[in-house]
Amino acid sequence: MLNLKPSPIKTAENILRVHSIESFGTHDGPGIRFIVFLQGCKLKCMYCHNPDSIATSGGKEYHIEELVQMAIKMKSYFGKKGGVTVSGGEPMLQAKALILFFKRLKEEGINTNIDTNGRILNHFSTELLDDYADLIMLDIKHMTEEGYIALTGKPNKEIAFNFAKHREDSGKKMWLRYVLIPGITNKPELLHALGKHFKDYKTIEQIELQPYHKLGIHKWEALGWDYELKDARENTEEELIEASNILSNYFKKVKVN
Repeated sequence: MLNLKPSPIKTAENILRVHSIESFGTHDGPGIRFIVFLQGCKLKCMYCHNPDSIATSGGKEYHIEELVQMAIKMKSYFGKKGGVTVSGGEPMLQAKALILFFKRLKEEGINTNIDTNGRILNHFSTELLDDYADLIMLDIKHMTEEGYIALTGKPNKEIAFNFAKHREDSGKKMWLRYVLIPGITNKPELLHALGKHFKDYKTIEQIELQPYHKLGIHKWEALGWDYELKDARENTEEELIEASNILSNYFKKVKVN
């Protein structure tokens, strides 16, 4: 039987396993962000530009308070919109520790955001979502089960949709993200299916289109892994405009990153 519920990453109390940290991020949520990329992911997306973040055994351990103090030092740059984004890897694998991290950030008046693939919905992740995450950015990989498996190596695209439904029911803010791969995800029928599925959601503020790029190929090669999309091309300007126009029929704001 397939295990459709990824196991969490276990660390000592008050510890997060971190892949990397970025200051002054501008593409991972509103305003200027302090971004903590966590280590570990149960998917192996064909286009992943941080494949070295996939292994659950890697990364560097940080005490939560150390990360909080780093964020506090950035607070003057956040303004009214900025804050902390936790990305990955997959942040929800460390949801239990993230509750403590986000709780501290909220005590310091810092905006919180999670970039997630939405494959984990347990009592830790729901507490994190419902009580401490001001925003989530949900990555929609594909609109068909066959396409989802081909892109990620794992089954059951519906898990992410259940995750989105939970967020919608909470009434809290959500953004969607969608990678446009010519000939694979950038098809009109898939874009319309995406729009129709989410058109009645009230909590979705925008959808971000991520143009396909090959910036992570050298990392795949360094790991000795075969990059299966090496022959895929990047999007044309016309394709980006067409995709944006289609999704504009369903979402109040479409942004091309």
